[in-house]
Amino acid sequence: MFKSDYLIIGSGISGLSLALKAAKNGSVSLITKRGLSDSSTEKAQGGVACVTDKSDSFDEHIKDTIVAGAGLCDENAVENLVKEAPSRIKELISLGLKFAKKDYSSSEFELGLEGGHSKRRILHCGDITGKEIENVLVKNICKNKNICVFENRTAIDLILNDKNICCGAYVLNSQSGRVEIFISKITTIATGGAGKTYLYTSNPDIATGDGMSMAYRAGAEIANMEFVQFHPTCLYNPIAKSFLISEAVRGEGAILRLKNGNTFMEKYSSQKELAPRDIVARAIDNELKSNGENFVYLDITSKDRDFLVKRFPNIYAKCLEFGMDISKNMIPVVPAAHFFCGGVKTDANGSTSIKKLYCAGEAACSGVHGANRLASNSLLEGLVYADRVYKDSLKFLKDCFENVEIKPLNNKVESPSSSKVFIQEWEEIRRLSWNYLGIFRSNERLLKAQKRIELLKNEIEKSFLEEPLTTERIELRNIIFVSEMIAFSATQRKESRGAHFNTDYPFILPNPKYTVIKINKNYAN
Repeated sequence: MFKSDYLIIGSGISGLSLALKAAKNGSVSLITKRGLSDSSTEKAQGGVACVTDKSDSFDEHIKDTIVAGAGLCDENAVENLVKEAPSRIKELISLGLKFAKKDYSSSEFELGLEGGHSKRRILHCGDITGKEIENVLVKNICKNKNICVFENRTAIDLILNDKNICCGAYVLNSQSGRVEIFISKITTIATGGAGKTYLYTSNPDIATGDGMSMAYRAGAEIANMEFVQFHPTCLYNPIAKSFLISEAVRGEGAILRLKNGNTFMEKYSSQKELAPRDIVARAIDNELKSNGENFVYLDITSKDRDFLVKRFPNIYAKCLEFGMDISKNMIPVVPAAHFFCGGVKTDANGSTSIKKLYCAGEAACSGVHGANRLASNSLLEGLVYADRVYKDSLKFLKDCFENVEIKPLNNKVESPSSSKVFIQEWEEIRRLSWNYLGIFRSNERLLKAQKRIELLKNEIEKSFLEEPLTTERIELRNIIFVSEMIAFSATQRKESRGAHFNTDYPFILPNPKYTVIKINKNYAN
């Protein structure tokens, strides 16, 4: 058993930022499923949206965010996000992060432009912004004696007492195969998204919706899970696993083309390639289905090699590995599951409906993204809400540890062959989600999905209770719960808005509301 003031689950931008702040006032246990640097943050290419230029304004950033959010943003949350951004950026810089400047002698940032933004306001580190942020935060974490990092730990379920107060979590040590108990005064879910629920995704393998599912099983309110954002441009290549072609490439002038060279975005939006992601992703998907093709092209050949190597060094190098010089060759791309705008419902300070349980980052539904996230607001959300969680959580630090009864969990040892049993279920869930809970939905597809999900969930839950615990089995359990949440939320929304499109309701209703769901069975103790 491990006891600490704070338990932080996840080591992306939210978890690491919170850990550094929480360590000023208390002890921190930071658990991460694989290595400390393994997170979706580390894969983020674009940058961080923040008003820094004199020609820009908070009002314009707020407006762009709300327009992209398709009428479902919490306007107070958006205002907090945008206005607190400069302070959070200064903190990152003070920790050692170096954003790109206009030139070596300039003090002005080189600002990127991405879809949905009316101004250049994206602070970046080339096309490896997330990696640079992750590196800086990890470096500072490793120097802090108040933070105890537990790698190769997979959270299983939250621990609640008889007053429904969160007291920590059950965690699998994937190296020893044993279940460990983490007790805390304050628990924060910062586990990121759930792209691996889908067959095609830009997300790393760790993105299996662990935090969302744990909170759901514990009885926390979940909101807006129908709004799964599909990134329009994932590299189409059988070898290139989940490699994203950043939206910033379109921001620098890339054009989408069909195989015959024709453009098509003008048919779908006056903003063309710089339309919000949901519009671009649906446009590509529609063209692919209409023409029977597997991919479209992204054409940035109007830019010379020197510019592309400087602005997109990672993308340029990765495409070159597959025989494409993007200064001369167009890039084959397809949409892929990318970001969850919904998640664990939180208030303005990241607090959930369960006392002493917080949530920050992509796992949360903070209200800032509405029905569709504006590009490069995600890293910013992680920074802003880590700060808000920290400030709000200070009120619990003087509390004693809650009394809680610990229940025994499965501690059987895994046999080498048993992990192969559920590979078929894993593939079935991901394909089911892609086919029935994807870019285009319908009542018939949703109903079919719900029926099959219920059967699979019962099989998987039985296996979870009876078979040895492994990280893979926990992840399988989590993605089926994520699929259930998406399907249930999607059936509640009788319209098409933002990232959710139902062919039976191809219209937008007035006065939109959140879809808030809560499980009818408590899986936590």
